[in-house]
Amino acid sequence: MADTTFGPKGWTPERLGDQSGKSYVITGANAGAGYQAARILLKKNAKVVMLNRSTEKSEAAIADLKQEFGENSDVSFVRVDLSVLDSVREAAEEVLKMVPRIDGLINNAAIAQVPTRKLTDDGFESQLGTNHYGHFLLNGLLFDRIAESKGRIVVVASLGYNMGLKTIKFDDMNWDEGYGANTAYSQSKLAQMMFAYELQDRLAAAGRKDVEVFVCHPGSSATSLITTSGSRTMRFIWWLMTKTPMVQTAEQGSYPEVMCATEAALTEQRALYGPTGRMEAVGPVGKGTLNAHAYDKAVMSRLWDVSEKAVEFEWTL
Repeated sequence: MADTTFGPKGWTPERLGDQSGKSYVITGANAGAGYQAARILLKKNAKVVMLNRSTEKSEAAIADLKQEFGENSDVSFVRVDLSVLDSVREAAEEVLKMVPRIDGLINNAAIAQVPTRKLTDDGFESQLGTNHYGHFLLNGLLFDRIAESKGRIVVVASLGYNMGLKTIKFDDMNWDEGYGANTAYSQSKLAQMMFAYELQDRLAAAGRKDVEVFVCHPGSSATSLITTSGSRTMRFIWWLMTKTPMVQTAEQGSYPEVMCATEAALTEQRALYGPTGRMEAVGPVGKGTLNAHAYDKAVMSRLWDVSEKAVEFEWTL
């Protein structure tokens, strides 16, 4: 049953009101869907803080945005390498100094389909370390500021959560055996979703309504994700796909995350938002299909405990 909450065309930025006085923090915002989300929010007068790894690309992105929306556009950048926990700690500290309120933290950055197994500085498999652990710590460190603002946490997931093992390989989370670029990526995206759904449960248990948590995915969008970290074959297949109707623009790919960060009519948190057309890869944005393995309670709560230990940060809710 397609979601018709926002009409036959689904959610589009036309629904977005003036965002003056609101602040959004977006990871991985110098290209792709994160950049397009920043554009949409700046157009409506929001303040946007990008958390990116590359200083050079961030400066270029900010120059482009100021050229489009004027020199007074409130867009800035804090350097973070999500694969390095100390970098995440420094970035969070910087954000807390710069940003008195956070209306939405959009966890958009990701690496994907890393062809050969790599470990982060902290000793985690690179995709799990970057996509899940880095964000887990960042959200924990910024959580109180988001709560003070009655803000939202948005996790940008991927339909990849339906592939691979469909669970967390607790006995070998770093894939010492059986590493596959896609399997490891799928596990990292599933872990991100489980973080969000477990956080929902913990907030509910604590009787807290000051932070809302939403999960979305961009569908098949022409972003740089695979072209930056995928193998040559994957990059070629993807390039071919971008020439077909099975892939939409990066701007369309950003609609789900902007909707989840801003839309007042969005009330159901235990859901997966994204395109609702063919294979839920393209088409009008709304509520899609969420498969139960993404919120398997035993796995979710175990992953939370493992994650707290891994990043040496205990959430107090």
